Amino acid sequence: MCGRMAITLPPDAMSQLFSAAPANDLPPVPNYNICPTNQVHIVTSAEEGQRKLGAMRWGLIPHWYKKPNDGPLLINARAETIAEKPAFRAAVRERRGIIVASGFYEWTKSEDDGRDPWYITRQDAAPLAFAAIWQDWKQPDGSRLATCAVVTTAAIGKMTALHSRVPVILAEADWPLWLGEAGKGAAALMQPAAEDLLHWHRVDRAVNSNRATGAALVAPV
Repeated sequence: MCGRMAITLPPDAMSQLFSAAPANDLPPVPNYNICPTNQVHIVTSAEEGQRKLGAMRWGLIPHWYKKPNDGPLLINARAETIAEKPAFRAAVRERRGIIVASGFYEWTKSEDDGRDPWYITRQDAAPLAFAAIWQDWKQPDGSRLATCAVVTTAAIGKMTALHSRVPVILAEADWPLWLGEAGKGAAALMQPAAEDLLHWHRVDRAVNSNRATGAALVAPV
C-alpha cells in the first residue's frame, strides 16, 4: 500500500531526471507529509512526444462521480485487478504516469496498540518512480480536475513485515514503456521491486498527524 509520501527533490531536478517540461503550478517542495487528496508531482507523456511534469490530486476520481466523495477514496490501484475495475481499466490502458517521490511511509502496530511509522526509501537514495494512472474529472463548474492513483502490488521478502502491499517502482529503463512511448507490454512492469532495492527506518509518531510538517518527520528514531 502507499498512504503517505514525501518529496524533497527540486522541480528542476525532477524535470531534468525525467526529461519533462515542468508546469507552472507544481506543488511546493520539500514536503515531508504528502497525504491523500494533496497534489503530487507526476510525469506524463503528451501526444506530441514531450513529457510533462505536472501536478495532480492524489486520489483518482472516476468520471461518474458527481462529487469527489461520491465513493471510496481511490489513492491506490491493485495491479492484480487494475485491468478489470471500472474505475481503473481505461486509465491503465490509456493514461499512465509516474509519480515522483523521495520516500513513503508504512505503519506497524506496537505493543501499546499504537501505530509506529516507518520511512521507506531506495537503498541508493535515488528518487522513487511510482507507476501511476490518472483521470481528468469534470467538476460541477465544468472545469477539469486531474487526479491520479499509485499502482500497488504484493510485497515480497522483508518488506512483508511492514505491509503486504508496496507501490510498483519503475526502473529508469522501463519509464518509456510505462508512459506508452515504447509500444505495448506495460502490464509486465507491474511487479514488486527487487528485495534489496528499498531501505526503511523508524520515524517519530508525529507523522501520524496529517498536519505535521518538517524534515524531522523522516529522521530515524
